[in-house]
Amino acid sequence: MDSKLKILVINSLSERQIAMIESVDPCIEVSTCEWGEISRHIAGADVLVPWGWMDISPYFASASRLRWIQTLSAGVEKIIFPALINSDVLLTSARGIHGIPVSEHVLAMLLSFTRGLHLNLRSQVYKKWQRFPSDEAHEKTVGIIGLGSVGRIIAKKCKALNMRVIAVKQHMSEELFVDLLLGPEELDHLLSSSDYVVLSVPLTPATYHLINAERLQKMKQDAFLINISRGQVIDEKALMDALRAGQIAGAGLDVFDTEPLPADHPLWNFDNVIITPHCAALSPYYLDRAVALIADNVARYLRGREMLNVINKQKGY
Repeated sequence: MDSKLKILVINSLSERQIAMIESVDPCIEVSTCEWGEISRHIAGADVLVPWGWMDISPYFASASRLRWIQTLSAGVEKIIFPALINSDVLLTSARGIHGIPVSEHVLAMLLSFTRGLHLNLRSQVYKKWQRFPSDEAHEKTVGIIGLGSVGRIIAKKCKALNMRVIAVKQHMSEELFVDLLLGPEELDHLLSSSDYVVLSVPLTPATYHLINAERLQKMKQDAFLINISRGQVIDEKALMDALRAGQIAGAGLDVFDTEPLPADHPLWNFDNVIITPHCAALSPYYLDRAVALIADNVARYLRGREMLNVINKQKGY
């Protein structure tokens, strides 16, 4: 019997990063491959480390040794499929490593709207000297839907701007940087009270089109919606209708129903929409943080300790 714990990472890693994982225990053997090569390597893997967008279901039956999947991303919606749910294969995510870049991305969008930078950038393209209305984030209310590891860091940084923070969370807890914590049944109160609404929830059946036409109508007319979770959390048609009707002031979107966003998509044409190409989590330090988490979880796995970020495969988070 092979005594090695074979870890297959579906991404390139540096020698230093591989060494970091292998230094946990002499039994560990790390190999890497590209997504298009997975069929040639997965059969020998005890642990698979893919990105959350990778559909591994066609290869699952041939992964006879597989015991554990550790994603490189927080989102796991594309990884979960019936055969995996019904198996004993453990699923863990990289939740918790995205907080710094994603929270900075949220603040960049929030402050761009507050100071009118999105409009000034458009004027710069045409060399047009024009002033736009400006506001302050100071003492404004930000509503965070989903207070996980990313949501908490967003809350902390918004408090540093002297903003009032309210949040919706599945389960009540003591939160240092939240002024008002609400349950899911009080979502409408958050929407009607917030100057900025930030979506920071996983995509599950319960959060699909969570922000629909009815909920957009609950928002303040001068409020902005920021989405750094998943595109399907918003009903895009309802959002565009609300923007056209002036029901909300604007939207900052990093995620979309279809990615890349098609060139002929109407969202490109709104002056009050900031579009970024699903890059909120990007950072030169991302893989180092992911590798540190993987190494920690491998150590926990081998020593029979509680694992980090274990996913309930039935619930999807």
